[in-house]
Amino acid sequence: MPAGTKPKQPVSSAASRREKLASLEAARKKEQRRRNLGLLAICVVLALALLSYPVYLFAQDYIDRHTTIDELGASIASAGCDPIGEHAATGNQEHVVEGTKVTYDHFPPDSGKHYPTPAPFTKRFYTTADRPPVSILVHNLEHGYTIIWYRSDLSSKQVKILQRIAKTFGTDDNNPANKFIAAPWDDAVDGGAIEAGKNVVITRWYADPNDPGDASKQKGVRQPCVAVSGPAIKAFMAKYPYQDSPEPNGA
Repeated sequence: MPAGTKPKQPVSSAASRREKLASLEAARKKEQRRRNLGLLAICVVLALALLSYPVYLFAQDYIDRHTTIDELGASIASAGCDPIGEHAATGNQEHVVEGTKVTYDHFPPDSGKHYPTPAPFTKRFYTTADRPPVSILVHNLEHGYTIIWYRSDLSSKQVKILQRIAKTFGTDDNNPANKFIAAPWDDAVDGGAIEAGKNVVITRWYADPNDPGDASKQKGVRQPCVAVSGPAIKAFMAKYPYQDSPEPNGA
């Protein structure tokens, strides 16, 4: 050993353990930071998703309410609609006790006996889960509503189009021009079958606007179609406006 050089001191086992513990602690903290950053990233993504979904719903609802009925569904030419049919109406002001089974001449009905209270004006689209009894909706027909009956097993794509059409009638429940309802029809449960090969039926209970109480002039009006058509619905409602009904001023 050269003169003046101090011999190396052996590292104690205690110091070695301290170094290993420090190294492990540093590695643990690094891994913890990595996990925390990962959790933060996941939270940020979830927060953005939660915030963006209501924004998406709001935007979609805004688009639906500002889309015209002409833009929704099939064209009149491609909707597979039969010519509009008219026949003598029945049941003018004939109320039956709620819960009574009523048999109608046409399925779905476009006039007939009905329950004393109509469905609320605020609801324009029904599913099989919330649709009121048929005889309640017939009362709505008497008050000038156009009712679009759709097969209960109609494709989800067609149902969504009907939902969007319902939204085009706006939110003003005091405007009688918004008298529109879309409601499902179940051939097996509701008493009769929709016209063969058709999926929706547009219906109205027409009355002479000059003498709406004259039952002899009242007509049940219907137009079965293969596909949902905004233009067809608009044309039908223009030809048979809500004023031309037995009780146009009813809710």
